[in-house]
Amino acid sequence: MNPTRSKIAAAIAWLLFWTLMVLVAVEDFRRDGGTAWWQPVLWESSSACVATLLLVAQRRATARYDHLIATPWRWFALHAATLPLFWAAFVPLVFGIRHAVYAMLGASYDHEPWGEVFVYEAMKLTVFLGLFSVIGFGLLSYRELLGARVRAEQAHALLREAQLHSLARQMQPHFLFNALNTISSLMHTDVARADATLVQLADMLRAALALGERPQATLSEELRLARAYAGVMEERYDGRARVAWQIGEDVLGVRLPAMSVQPLLENVFKHTVERQREPTRIQVEAARQDAEFVLRIEDDRGVLDAGSGDGPGLGLANLRARLAALHGPAAALSLTQLAAGGVRCELRLPCGS
Repeated sequence: MNPTRSKIAAAIAWLLFWTLMVLVAVEDFRRDGGTAWWQPVLWESSSACVATLLLVAQRRATARYDHLIATPWRWFALHAATLPLFWAAFVPLVFGIRHAVYAMLGASYDHEPWGEVFVYEAMKLTVFLGLFSVIGFGLLSYRELLGARVRAEQAHALLREAQLHSLARQMQPHFLFNALNTISSLMHTDVARADATLVQLADMLRAALALGERPQATLSEELRLARAYAGVMEERYDGRARVAWQIGEDVLGVRLPAMSVQPLLENVFKHTVERQREPTRIQVEAARQDAEFVLRIEDDRGVLDAGSGDGPGLGLANLRARLAALHGPAAALSLTQLAAGGVRCELRLPCGS
């Protein structure tokens, strides 16, 4: 929903509402035999001006809590908490305007005792604000629904881009040549290992194709692809890399952007293992921390620089964009240079996703 267009629509609806209130008040006043039509116009217009002022002030004060529409009772409780301020401000301001205008015109504004006025106006104001709070909640919910739809469409488009990029990289001749060359060499020395590597390569390609049509996948599904990829790469580098897995059973069902774990592993193999001659240890951890899912992939030899993926690398940049589209600021992807040596890649997102 366009914010400017929605504000204009709300302003028009508000103006029409108070125009109707003024016309009804004038008609009732005329039917009761009144002739000074300016009086009902003053009564309703003073109420409209003060109500507008107070609602604008409330909106400015509570706008930062719009995210609470996900828990309606908290959103309504917040707005209900502002009612005493409305009760305390509305009657003095409205009746002060009326008394001032009457005095300027040389007339006297008579009304019920102040106690009755406060009770009556407070009850009427509570009903009035309750009605517009429900309307406001509906508008904010609709805006959030449209925003979620737009983010889902963006995530799907980014997923297609990531899928094509990932599959293209996996199908590049040099990758297949190296993997098949590894298998060919093993055929002469260890047929069982060659067969196992070939199975892992096939499983990796099947897993990549299976994930390609969805914007999100469970961690369990992601690990199938990541483990197959790691198995092929461990055979390819023959002792220069070992991947250890520490995955919590309670997070296997967490949903995250499809095809996101494998590119993080690929980043380590490309920028660390490939450049090192000494063995590289890679640790993959996944666990729940409070309300967040945390995935960490770290090695013990990497050096973080512009070429290691912390810059505008396509794979990591694409994953960051998909995380933002799916979860907004609630998700993050960071790379950190470890003091003892190595690089840690950490992905965080809400556990309820």
